[in-house]
Amino acid sequence: MQFLFDLITNKILVVGVVSWFLAQVFKCISNLILTKKFSIERLFGDGGMPSGHSATVVSVATATGLYEGFNSPVFAVAAIVAIVVMHDAMNVRYQAGKQAALLNVMAEMFEKVTGTDLPNEEKLKELLGHTPLQVAAGCVLGIATAAVMYLVF
Repeated sequence: MQFLFDLITNKILVVGVVSWFLAQVFKCISNLILTKKFSIERLFGDGGMPSGHSATVVSVATATGLYEGFNSPVFAVAAIVAIVVMHDAMNVRYQAGKQAALLNVMAEMFEKVTGTDLPNEEKLKELLGHTPLQVAAGCVLGIATAAVMYLVF
């Protein structure tokens, strides 16, 4: 039981989870405003505004700096991980999403032209990564969440 108590009272872990949750809720709201439809997948899915990945890793790095010191080795590790995750979300995963969109169009055109169905019946997932603005919004949300939770608790 001590393990569970330690887990749920770990301030840095809680900040990360809260930040991720807030980003996903904002993502649902922004999607609802844009599409006029509620999509539960946006609560758990990748891509969109703001970046949940960025919010999570930046809040963890910020909380680590606030609780452990910005000159601590553990902050350095958290900051580097945050940079790598945000870079990946903006570049590798974003480009993979663009490729998926193109492949979906190509598969649809192939099926129309040839009249045959391709073996993969499901479309590839296109919302994988983030634009720089979405990453920046997640970064700001992460910093704000960590700062507010540090000041309140």
